[in-house]
Amino acid sequence: MSLTLVTGCAGFIGMHCTQALLARGERVVGIDNLNAYYDVGLKQARLQRLQALPGFAFERVNVADRSAMRSLFERVRPQRVLHLAAQAGVRYSIDEPDDYTDSNLLGFGNILQGCRAQRVAHLVFASSSSVYGGNTRLPFSERDAVDHPISYYAATKKANEVMAHSYAHLYGLPATGLRFFTVYGPWGRPDMALFKFTRAMLAGEAIDLYGQGEMVRDFTYIDDIVEGVLRVLDKPATPDAGHAPLAPHPGASQAPYRIFNIGNSSPTLLIDLITALEAALGITAVKHLLPIQPGDMRSTAADTSALAAWVGFTPATPVHEGVARFVHWYKGFYAS
Repeated sequence: MSLTLVTGCAGFIGMHCTQALLARGERVVGIDNLNAYYDVGLKQARLQRLQALPGFAFERVNVADRSAMRSLFERVRPQRVLHLAAQAGVRYSIDEPDDYTDSNLLGFGNILQGCRAQRVAHLVFASSSSVYGGNTRLPFSERDAVDHPISYYAATKKANEVMAHSYAHLYGLPATGLRFFTVYGPWGRPDMALFKFTRAMLAGEAIDLYGQGEMVRDFTYIDDIVEGVLRVLDKPATPDAGHAPLAPHPGASQAPYRIFNIGNSSPTLLIDLITALEAALGITAVKHLLPIQPGDMRSTAADTSALAAWVGFTPATPVHEGVARFVHWYKGFYAS
């Protein structure tokens, strides 16, 4: 039976992907450093769900710890790695860039070295829609240049993509990067907009809508994300038979390397997300319309045709349904 190493297993996407792998009867070793970027209690609650499932083992490890990561790879010897651990958050990267250097750059280097040493069959890693930065042509395509990040977080994710390509080219490591587009749903992150809005509205507080509520995001429900991630994990990256050196595709290569958007392909105005949330909560929000913040992208929209062609990925959850499911979870979790 194959063994998958999942980094960031106590995170939002990490917990859901680990659950899905275990449900398929696979073995998973999960690692997380359980840092205090957001509520550690929520991370521990996610972890408790995983520890109750057969086939799961947990180790508290920081991916930026080179010695610990080398030892982990030597002991675990995973066949596949799903790398989701990272310092998240666009705005936080403005104030605390060192955290991103340590986790997202040094940590990713340690992941690549471990995969190389153990001849891992497939590395799937989290990138982000943030890499599109100042691009304004929508929807975003993997063929677009991503040379102008507008946050340090986005810069580290772009760096991960090119680091992975170098290992795919030099060492034959099959590596696939997934550019996530605004993932939401039950067990989500408290620093994300939907979580903040729900908490404020239930407390009778006003909500802050940056960009005057006219920002656009390709909100993608967690169940759709998990299905796409597992399909990709099951299909290792291969060299692109149609690689053209004089006009290379940024999302493919002569090396076993692929980059894909993974999103809902249904961009939604922030104000429309609030309308769905108001319907789910039965509360009318008091809204503060504010200017866009530094580092924020005004719009995101995913062209997922490449991922659909690669693994048959088709997102299936409209925003109003996903928001209602999140609210149901939120009320139940915090009531208990």
